[in-house]
Amino acid sequence: MRHSRSILPQFYVTAPQPCPYLPGRMERKLFTALSGPTARALNDSLSQQGFRRSQTVLYRPSCPECAACMSARVRVKDFRPSKSQRRILRRNRDLVRIANAPWATEAQYALFRRYLEARHAGGGMTDMDLFEFAAMIEETPVETRVFEYHMADPAAPEGHRLVAVALTDILADGPSMVYSFFEPDLSRRSLGAYMILDHVEIARQHGQPYLYLGYWVPGSDKMGYKAAYRPLEIHTREGWQDLEDESAFDTTPHPLATEPVAEQVAAIRLPAMPSRE
Repeated sequence: MRHSRSILPQFYVTAPQPCPYLPGRMERKLFTALSGPTARALNDSLSQQGFRRSQTVLYRPSCPECAACMSARVRVKDFRPSKSQRRILRRNRDLVRIANAPWATEAQYALFRRYLEARHAGGGMTDMDLFEFAAMIEETPVETRVFEYHMADPAAPEGHRLVAVALTDILADGPSMVYSFFEPDLSRRSLGAYMILDHVEIARQHGQPYLYLGYWVPGSDKMGYKAAYRPLEIHTREGWQDLEDESAFDTTPHPLATEPVAEQVAAIRLPAMPSRE
């Protein structure tokens, strides 16, 4: 008699290391590999449970004594840009968006280097070379797009200039912005904010209910800005809920803030997996 067994993903945790968002804290991640014919279904399912993709890995914070990082998504049908966000949209209405397959270019990398040096000097990605950058863009087992934003520039060889890039996964229920970068010298345009607003429109045009923005971290200068895109839903241990009062989230470390890893893994809902004979 032949028996079949499901091909279930295996979950692991990283060793604790200094948190990049909140000083004095330690970071740890729960993660699993993402590959093969089940990659898209697994990415969809785990993204709905607070996970994020990085190349061929899905991860979610599992930090000892801290639960400050919460996955965030914009509820598209109810989103209305604020007065300042409408100004950003008007300021960038001359930009042309081009949707490409996930293929890295030298122009993207040059922009990426300028962005890091101006905005994140000394950060964890500062030493990323062209080959590592290409891996970040191209190593994806799911449906991914690279959205390029160009502005007219008579001095450029082609008459236009690349000023912003968003690496975006296309989930079943909405786009997920994996990573974005932009021309730091064009600060008046607020290009980071504009890409978020434009992705809301992309989701709306395709009839998708959400735009996934990564992690919202109250108290973090790097990650707190996402609260400006309301209605914003955040993922907690109780599931998705509307972000209403930011001050209601206590980010003080507590020894019971995070469940044991075995309990976290047991609670993960997996999509139907094919059987292996």
